[in-house]
Amino acid sequence: MPTIIDGPDGIATGRFFIGLMSGTSTDGVDGVLVSLQAGTRPALHASVSLDMPAELRDELLALNRSGADELARGALAGNALARLYAQAVAELLEQSGLPASSVTAVGAHGQTVRHRPELGYTLQLNAPALLAELTGIDVVADFRSRDVAAGGQGAPLVPPFHAAMFGGTQPRAVLNLGGIANLTLLDDGPPRGFDTGPANMLLDAWCRQHTGLAYDNEGRWAATGSVDAGLLRHLIDSEPWFSLPPPKSTGRDLFDTAWLSQRLHAYGADSLAPADVQATLQRLTARTVADALQATLPHARDVLVCGGGARNTGLINDLADCLQRPVHPTDSEGVPAQWVEALAFAWLAQAHVDRVPASVPAVTGARGARILGALYPH
Repeated sequence: MPTIIDGPDGIATGRFFIGLMSGTSTDGVDGVLVSLQAGTRPALHASVSLDMPAELRDELLALNRSGADELARGALAGNALARLYAQAVAELLEQSGLPASSVTAVGAHGQTVRHRPELGYTLQLNAPALLAELTGIDVVADFRSRDVAAGGQGAPLVPPFHAAMFGGTQPRAVLNLGGIANLTLLDDGPPRGFDTGPANMLLDAWCRQHTGLAYDNEGRWAATGSVDAGLLRHLIDSEPWFSLPPPKSTGRDLFDTAWLSQRLHAYGADSLAPADVQATLQRLTARTVADALQATLPHARDVLVCGGGARNTGLINDLADCLQRPVHPTDSEGVPAQWVEALAFAWLAQAHVDRVPASVPAVTGARGARILGALYPH
């Protein structure tokens, strides 16, 4: 695996990479500019977080479902996302004082709108050629499809990065709380990892529907409600995906608002206060993570948390209660939780440029490790 690195203060001597991530939550774009050099940890030189414009966010969410003229709409949305990515790159360069010519490559994941590895495909909207044109920097994109072509899930992609950053004190787990929750298991062997189910995705959708707010800040609204134990059990028992063994991954193709509406109706949840449903959805994330960890690495000594959900105090408290072991943000290891995924895509871009296979068959179920991504020269 390509090694990650920890450089000195100021501009380090390693190569510079930019990592960009817009996750399933569709709330914005996170970007980092780092120097990567074998044998050390990453030196973070600039970071940026841009809100997703409401119109683009609505279109990306709509494109998760079949609709009229979706091919043209998808292409236009990809162009708009690339322009937002380019804005993030420009801000990173301005912060760092580096010229574009100093950056080896940009790793840009794109926005997942379909993920059906069981049918042999995954689709991330992006316009990497446009991004290369706008930034004057080589772009590495389309990280998932090579693994899917080799029979894998194409996700999660971050476990080898988590191993490089947080390994060495096993057994432990790293939990990413984006739209979907995924676990990385660090033990004696190669890293393992898989999705565990919804994280922010359903919480955010229910919050928007009933409060008009984009998300439940620190879980404050959920804290005004109570977990309905019967509904929680129904949500878990009615979904066969939760009991599938790894490797497995998921997304909005399964856990969308229709999934939630169907189960609320079947349970007869009309009498429940919306805040009670929110509290139950928060506990759903925590409970399914805890069940998955108990089934796969029960002796994990602690859990490190990254992603947007790491800022949700209520969710973190639920996780600590369900996991019954220390739960810390990755900040405790010197890596800000908000930037972990963007860092991972800078790392994956480095792996591609160096022609190093960066997939882990034990994670994705592919026939072997593969070089991930496609290069779009500037």
